Amino acid sequence: MNDAGWQEEGEKEIHVPKEVREFVPDWAEETVLGEPQGSRRQYRYGNLHIREYDDCYTVHTDRVDPRRDPLGHLILDAPEVLIGAGCGLAAGALAYAASRGVGGNSNNGSGGTGRPLLIAAAAAAASGCASYAAAKEIRRRLRRPRRDTGV
Repeated sequence: MNDAGWQEEGEKEIHVPKEVREFVPDWAEETVLGEPQGSRRQYRYGNLHIREYDDCYTVHTDRVDPRRDPLGHLILDAPEVLIGAGCGLAAGALAYAASRGVGGNSNNGSGGTGRPLLIAAAAAAASGCASYAAAKEIRRRLRRPRRDTGV
């Protein structure tokens, strides 16, 4: 965190220590929307997103209020969720088709849908989690403040 109270990586958030001020205003609504990131509670008021931790609050603004426009919020404020979901669905569908022999001459002799569904679920979960984590890291690096290299 720099001297102005902003995080140097990721979202610009203000940190308010609880010993300085109990922060949550009466007009903020408790919500489950948003990544908890280890917080005890989350609150929203319009585009304002407040997270309560044991020792402090963090506050940032989202571009889109997820309660009014969930898809817009995912696109502009949390694209890594869409990327993870899309990759997971695609990987699951491909794994299911491959394990059932669709589009090929494969005959795995499974007979039922249990094994292909298990394979598809595992592929979807692994791909979804990996692509979500990769997209989140790429986004974090892209938002990192650039330092003057003197070149």
